[in-house]
Amino acid sequence: MFGRKNSDADKASTPDPQAQDTAHAGPGKKGRPTPKRRDQEAARRRPLVPEDRKQAKRTAREEARQARMKQREAFNRGEESALPARDRGPIRRYIRNAVDSRWNIGEFLLPLMLIVLLFTLMPSAGVQRLGLYFVWVIVLLGVGDSFLLWRRLKKQIRERFHEDPPRGCAMYAIMRSFQMRMSRVPKPQVKRGEKI
Repeated sequence: MFGRKNSDADKASTPDPQAQDTAHAGPGKKGRPTPKRRDQEAARRRPLVPEDRKQAKRTAREEARQARMKQREAFNRGEESALPARDRGPIRRYIRNAVDSRWNIGEFLLPLMLIVLLFTLMPSAGVQRLGLYFVWVIVLLGVGDSFLLWRRLKKQIRERFHEDPPRGCAMYAIMRSFQMRMSRVPKPQVKRGEKI
């Protein structure tokens, strides 16, 4: 009485809801049935221990090596995210660029020490003494150059950043100025004589 009997005519006139969903999948509709949970879990399931352990180790080692290389390249480029805490920040970047954009007497100290070493191997005491005096002159010139560099840098930092340089920046600038340009890390980002 209250129910309705299904007839073949009704079935023919009523469209299939699944076919209708796929045919008229509008924006926001996926157009396919939801997969069962057990099928999804089975697709994601992986063994805890890989079948080929040697290959898995090799793959993990290669991935770690690639990640280290990317990190080292980013560090050498001076990317902020790859730098250690002592090299981070705009003031430290400015100090690095200021030191790298000029000739520093301190960076010639190591190559000159090799020449002085040759002087000390000479049999003459006078030549050895001359080499020792030469070392002291270069060291004093390097220290004086670093002192003048820091005074100028401190003034420029105050003008540019409107604050005093953080603690440790003086030693940071001096140590960088005594390193040979090719051995500085992060690598120099500016050429010599370039305005910063």
